[in-house]
Amino acid sequence: MSQATNPLAGKPAPLELLVNVPRLISAYYTGRPDPSVPSQRVAFGTSGHRGSSFDDAFNEWHVLAISQAICDYRKQKGIDGPLFLGIDTHALSTPAFSSAVEVLAANGVELMISKDDEYTPTPAVSHAILVYNRGRTSGLADGIVITPSHNPPESGGFKYNPPNGGPAGTDITSAVEAAANKMLANKLEGVKRMPLAQALRASTTHRHDYLNTYVEDLAQVLDMDAIRDVNLNLGVDPLGGAGVRYWPAIAERYKLTRLNVLSQEVDPTFRFMSLDWDGRIRMDPSSPDAMHKLIELKDRFGIAFACDTDHDRHGIVSGSTGLMQPNSYLAVMIDYLYTHRPQWPAQAAVGKTVVSSQMIDRVTARLGRRLYEVPVGFKWFVDGLVDASLAFGGEESAGATFLRKDGSVWTTDKDGLVPALLSAEIAARTGRDPGERYTELTQALGQPVSDRVDAAATVEQKKRLSSLSPEQIRSTELAGDKIVNVLSHAPGNGAAIGGVKVVTDNGWFAARPSGTENIYKIYGESFKGKEHLARILEEAQQVVDGALSGA
Repeated sequence: MSQATNPLAGKPAPLELLVNVPRLISAYYTGRPDPSVPSQRVAFGTSGHRGSSFDDAFNEWHVLAISQAICDYRKQKGIDGPLFLGIDTHALSTPAFSSAVEVLAANGVELMISKDDEYTPTPAVSHAILVYNRGRTSGLADGIVITPSHNPPESGGFKYNPPNGGPAGTDITSAVEAAANKMLANKLEGVKRMPLAQALRASTTHRHDYLNTYVEDLAQVLDMDAIRDVNLNLGVDPLGGAGVRYWPAIAERYKLTRLNVLSQEVDPTFRFMSLDWDGRIRMDPSSPDAMHKLIELKDRFGIAFACDTDHDRHGIVSGSTGLMQPNSYLAVMIDYLYTHRPQWPAQAAVGKTVVSSQMIDRVTARLGRRLYEVPVGFKWFVDGLVDASLAFGGEESAGATFLRKDGSVWTTDKDGLVPALLSAEIAARTGRDPGERYTELTQALGQPVSDRVDAAATVEQKKRLSSLSPEQIRSTELAGDKIVNVLSHAPGNGAAIGGVKVVTDNGWFAARPSGTENIYKIYGESFKGKEHLARILEEAQQVVDGALSGA
């Protein structure tokens, strides 16, 4: 990205930057959100409610209110099957788990918590929901994942997955938000709760073996025999996340003798991470700075990979080229999968978000497949994955999932483990690692360069930007190329993208406000080099400046 890089980026975290976990937990239990302050209200962004107890943005009251709101929603919709509950390794996830269990048990929810109190990756929860619901029309299961994803150690997060197994849509989250905020305003009136020890002993609380159920099923989505026989040393760093015990279990179950699990350390300060571009700890497997340690090991492994804290994002370090940009690996996966999954439906489309690379468009066209382009947010892929009208869904922030080998649904939420392991299948079946495969794609289809610019914006400015219409873009050219499309709605499903995208044959830009922060983002890409990209971003900035000024 174009922001100024902190001088500590890529270096070990100094002690003074480590989160004070006792203070963080204390703030979780003692803080009281003020619902009149927007930042302290329950607010579901693209993937659940997130915040820190230090800011009264994620504490016990939030979790109690959201949990009760979900119980009430389930009752209204007749969802009376089990609820699969998973957590990651962030410090706030464990107390939030306790709070949620107290409410869910008091409401009589058939609750599925992990055997041996194991941490639970997001894809393992989505997988569990879908496996349980297969063939059922009533008594359907749903789930909750307590995670702020790759966000810094002081963060907490809470997201709901309905019976389709994917992230809840805005029709659900807006109702849960409103109900939870009403409870906050009324000092938790209406929240049912029982002591944790009693909740864990309740007849409705059950243990579920997420780990072995997920690991055993991997052979249905990946060629595990090919991965076992790959002629490369493989390295994986779980980054202290929820999949930390999954990787050794995968290696043991499938006899992956060449898979080296580099660390099984869990530490809520995440002191083993190198600092991200802005000098903060962030478990982002697509960030060159956060992944600095793994990149340094490039020559030890033919392929190395990592996942974020809830293991729904992947990062691939190719022996030939180093850390791959998320868009690059998405293109490689699509190119490989649609030519190596003969049982996939012939009409199944390729799913991408509006800010993902145009390389995906070119690969999809070469494959003769339909492109399904949607707004930012994985929820837009869910229905297509369930009915197999989509075989693959991926987004620019290193999140993806795809169908089982037989063409049926695997997960409807992002799965970091499967794309990571697929990198070894690709190498085994083609004789070239993912970096080499991407080089071949660029030789045939062009070499894109991309960047993203983030800048501060007020709530009013964000509103103006999100309501930009194609008619307000009066230019006929972008960086010297004819504009072929101006979009305010995604071509795949017609949903508003919350901004605008301007497209030429050689590049594009998209401008949209953040759903969770007071910033806006400009994404740009060019197939004509860095200077051309700079022109695209410069002209995009002029469009945004005009929108923000009300012109």
